[in-house]
Amino acid sequence: MDLFLLKKIISLMIMPLSITIILLLFAVIFYRIKPKLSFVALLSGSSLLLLSTLPPISDTLMAPLENNYPAFTRSVKPVDYIVILGGAHTTVAGLPATSQLNSSSLARLVEALRIYNMHPEAQIITSGFSGGDVSSNAEKVKQAAVSLGVPAHRIITENFPQDTQEEAQLISPRVINSNVVLVTSANHMPRAMAYFEKYGVYAIPAPVSPWVKHNEHRPWQYYFPSGKKLQQTSVAWYEVLGRVVQWFKSL
Repeated sequence: MDLFLLKKIISLMIMPLSITIILLLFAVIFYRIKPKLSFVALLSGSSLLLLSTLPPISDTLMAPLENNYPAFTRSVKPVDYIVILGGAHTTVAGLPATSQLNSSSLARLVEALRIYNMHPEAQIITSGFSGGDVSSNAEKVKQAAVSLGVPAHRIITENFPQDTQEEAQLISPRVINSNVVLVTSANHMPRAMAYFEKYGVYAIPAPVSPWVKHNEHRPWQYYFPSGKKLQQTSVAWYEVLGRVVQWFKSL
């Protein structure tokens, strides 16, 4: 089996929702054989599901990942490259390229265009493989950027990186010793910066779409379970696992 595919399968299996489902199935299967063990599995699965959906707990997990870098304002020096790390998309005939991007990729593109408007001297680098789609994410983001007014010749595509480390490996030789702005999701930025620094690129971070956006007033609904917060917890957990893997690779 392909190592990248195996890594993705393992990561899916250890997400909060997957673990919850496994525990609940375990509880059903062993209900008559080992009722005490079944009850422990039922209680553990239910508790994990509840905790994963509670906003205060989900935000506590996510906030440390997102609070490492401020939003991009303006570079004091001309920007040579704006690098947009890969996300995901689904090619659907008849839809504009912007609608084929998932929310993460679209947010990264919007931020890159905001920076490009401040620094039109920069070239944009899009990145990301196809992931089973007919088009690479790099190409799809480029199509969306062109549809929003960016000249095609100002965009370079890196169509083959499958993960963040490969993106850093392939893009770094092109942009080393340049003034680079790195655009990715706020929770993913610490890991991305570490990989690029490993390959000699000290970019200006441009984190986008933070999950945790607190203000002084929290509605009462904030303290009740939320399906969106389950997704947020899963994203935070995935990023924590990614950073653990990154740490082991650095040993």
